[in-house]
Amino acid sequence: MRTVEETGITALPVRRVAISGASGLLGSALRGGFAAEGVTVLRLVRRPASRAGEIGWNPEASPAIADRTALEDCDAAIHLSGSNVAGGVWTDAFKRELTASRVDTTRTLAIALASLERPPRVLLVASAIGIYGDRSDELLNESSATGTGFLADLCRQWEAASQPAEDAGIRVVRLRFGVVLSREGGALGKMIPLFRVGLGGRLGSGQQWMSWVSVNDVVRATMFALRMPCIRGAVNVTAPNPVTNAEFTRLLARRLHRPAVLPAPAFALRMLYGQMADEALLASTRVEPAKLQAAGFEFEHSTLNRALAAVLD
Repeated sequence: MRTVEETGITALPVRRVAISGASGLLGSALRGGFAAEGVTVLRLVRRPASRAGEIGWNPEASPAIADRTALEDCDAAIHLSGSNVAGGVWTDAFKRELTASRVDTTRTLAIALASLERPPRVLLVASAIGIYGDRSDELLNESSATGTGFLADLCRQWEAASQPAEDAGIRVVRLRFGVVLSREGGALGKMIPLFRVGLGGRLGSGQQWMSWVSVNDVVRATMFALRMPCIRGAVNVTAPNPVTNAEFTRLLARRLHRPAVLPAPAFALRMLYGQMADEALLASTRVEPAKLQAAGFEFEHSTLNRALAAVLD
């Protein structure tokens, strides 16, 4: 990766960062990355703060953050919290939960940051490539039109909810994450036990595109976007070489030295998961990280083989 100095752009100095969702997969990885650089991390927690470095907040209360002075003089805020879209069947009640946990909390935090006397210079908000919908073989970048369906609508609302911060002059970066590869959790964490006992296989036809990224590159890309003042708006956080689900299955099985001969038929996935099967498991989303690459970011794990080796070995 080119250094910020090599780009000719003055970097944003980072000393204090506030993170919501700091105990999740991405939040934990980011905290480790910041700690390695001596950056102070303040954790936004959904309970009264009980230890140093915590800020209690309740997005359903007014005010959401009782002691907003704790957020003053933060260089950046990163909002990662939200219910897992794969955490259940998409009933009407679960859809409302997803919307509240992502859209409502983002709006609440954006308003709170905008009201500070000394707000952070940048707010990074999690989003997802699900905003593009099911697009077959179309190559998608940040300027591509968004898609249709519940997940795409949810992502649009999620991203729009950060507008109050942008209106207040805070630079807002909307991180559209692909499938994050980590053995600690996420999609890959669920796949590994099945593949290890020979129960892995492609989903449906396997021809749908998967846009993936290693958790290490998520940390590096997030910190890069935070420091680069030229980066704003939607940013695809995916490796530059997406693969089909069939290819992903083949490479994962080979890395684990196991067969992958038990495909999950599309009809069975629809029976089990309903709408989520079509929009999350069988949808084809072929994404390129155009903004990151244009700004000079270089992926450490640019190919799936390299990423799986780093994650699994």
